[in-house]
Amino acid sequence: MSNRPEVLFPLFGSLTGLDGIGPKTAQTLQLGGVEKPRDLLMTLPHSGVDRHRRASIRDIVPPATVTVAVTVGTHYPPTARGRPYRVQVSDAQTAFQLVFFHARGDYLQRLLPTGQQRLVSGKVEIFDSVAQIVHPDHVVPLAESDEIPLFEPIYPLHAGISQKVMWKATRSALNLAPDLAEWIDPALKKREAWPEWRAALKIVHGPESTTDLSPHHPARARLAYDELFAHQVTLALARAISRRAKGVSSAGTGTLQAKVLADLPYAPTGAQTRAVKEVGADLASNLRMNRLLQGDVGSGKTLVALMALLCVVEAGGQGVMMAPTEILARQHLEGLRPLAQSAGVVLDILTGRDKGRDRTAKLSALAKGDIDILVGTHAVFQKDVVFKDLRLAVIDEQHRFGVSQRMELGAKGRAVDVLVMTATPIPRSLALAQYGDMDVSVLDEKPPGRTPVQTALVSTQRMNEVVAKLRDAVNEGRQAYWVCPLVEESEVVDMTAAEDRFKRLRAALGDGVVGLVHGQMPPAEKDAAMARFVAGDTKVLVATTVIEVGVNVPNASIMVIERAESFGLAQLHQLRGRVGRGAAASTCLLLYQAPLSETGKRRLEILRETDDGFRIAEEDLAMRGAGDVIGTAQSGLPRFRIADLERQGALMALAQSDARKLLHDDPTLETDRGRAARVLLWLMEQDKAIRLISIG
Repeated sequence: MSNRPEVLFPLFGSLTGLDGIGPKTAQTLQLGGVEKPRDLLMTLPHSGVDRHRRASIRDIVPPATVTVAVTVGTHYPPTARGRPYRVQVSDAQTAFQLVFFHARGDYLQRLLPTGQQRLVSGKVEIFDSVAQIVHPDHVVPLAESDEIPLFEPIYPLHAGISQKVMWKATRSALNLAPDLAEWIDPALKKREAWPEWRAALKIVHGPESTTDLSPHHPARARLAYDELFAHQVTLALARAISRRAKGVSSAGTGTLQAKVLADLPYAPTGAQTRAVKEVGADLASNLRMNRLLQGDVGSGKTLVALMALLCVVEAGGQGVMMAPTEILARQHLEGLRPLAQSAGVVLDILTGRDKGRDRTAKLSALAKGDIDILVGTHAVFQKDVVFKDLRLAVIDEQHRFGVSQRMELGAKGRAVDVLVMTATPIPRSLALAQYGDMDVSVLDEKPPGRTPVQTALVSTQRMNEVVAKLRDAVNEGRQAYWVCPLVEESEVVDMTAAEDRFKRLRAALGDGVVGLVHGQMPPAEKDAAMARFVAGDTKVLVATTVIEVGVNVPNASIMVIERAESFGLAQLHQLRGRVGRGAAASTCLLLYQAPLSETGKRRLEILRETDDGFRIAEEDLAMRGAGDVIGTAQSGLPRFRIADLERQGALMALAQSDARKLLHDDPTLETDRGRAARVLLWLMEQDKAIRLISIG
């Protein structure tokens, strides 16, 4: 299976084999991510131009594109430098001009010989009451009129590549596309009325009207589905293999868990109990667990994670809880320690800051099995960190860890079970794209004792009132966060820097009342500032979004977010979740710079209306697009060339169930459809999956 099927060779050949592409053009295309004919076929036109023949330019209302046969009249070369070259032409009803800038006269004489007929296509505009086409898109002899498509697809262009080059090259690439055996489930294909793969390519690259360009057109939907299906087959293979990998059964006795539950001030929610049960069943089975625990801000994920960790300790193993930052790791430690102590469990922390003797002592305790649960950052991945019997890894805030890191952790040997926690409610289509290889538990209830947060929109023009209200609140002993969008004053973006805001608030509220944390500070300073705020020494913490994830200060009951319109909805929702953790009524002020755009206003209003993270995430996706919602740069989100997760999200769920079913019925992909699916994996460059099949 390790070699690409021969039928695909032409699509993976060189671009220079295509019409009109020389070495230089090939190089330019490669800069835009098009490296071979297959990439060209997967670059779909985003719009089109109607070039149906007209009798005369009088048939349209300028400015508009027209394709018309003309007789060439007089040439008027430029009379002075910088003036255009003009050619008089006439169609069946009227005369007009073709205008060229910086053109060579001898070239134009050959292109448009006086007295002869030519087919011309371009945009007609009226200038000084004369109709003209500046730089026509096409000029061909009548005998070659089929060179001009009736409806010309417009491709997303990379600098230095013209539409003409793209049109020619895609036609030539289409001729290389082979007939491939069908990998889509026949019943599904029939129900959706999808064309064959090759036919679909021809339709999308040869649209006949604007409706052919819609993402819901059967040919486009089919090609998008192929891409999503290949992705889901890869995830399903990874899932099947991680399940085949012998896990270690860790059946908890429940004794430690019972001690912790007895110490809790309130009973767990139904959702928490259900999640603990699902995780417990996974741990007890001898398949490897790969589960996502998705819960909105404050839904009580930490308790579920602790129960899972106690379960493996009861079974004689060790657990690790990974956090993306040092602050969070310490916070987990503080949150878990009192509970772990009531159960008599040994808990410790390992971060990049542990050095020398300290570190050596911790590593030796881990290897001996004297530490039951380790809390840590990426430092846990280092080679010299060895556990006596690691059974479970809990990873916090998933999207800072990609699929590859999940695999790396699993490879710490000994069939480690993995539980990933995320507080970012993710719309279903994105969750499937990112975590299709995982089983999912959702916490959809809030524990008792959380007070709802009042959210208000306030214009930055009322800044002085906000500061005055803050002063009163601080005098009553309340604490507040003040979140700023940027660290340093940048000329380009007029956003008040955290340092600047800190100085102003300190001047208004007094020395020692205000603290500051931002991403550019050394970790030790950051932790110290956080610690002072947690202890209640400082009353107002000015921060950048470093506090978005996980920081827990029950006494903080006010959240001010400056320039709220510049944040993502999911992020604002996360930030708001930092207050409302204690008994005091909490408020969140979204400070915006007037005037707000319509969508800006709509986005902030959604936050005022609801605190349901999943609804907020769906709205965010609809308004901003997939890449922005998770921040594609650091999300494990695959980049699709054709599929559009905002508009074709429903196809993703279909692809997942279909992929899982295919592998359930044909785990080694040996049936006819399985073999076709292998070809699809090669076509979509899912090399990971191909390696997985050969391992399996």
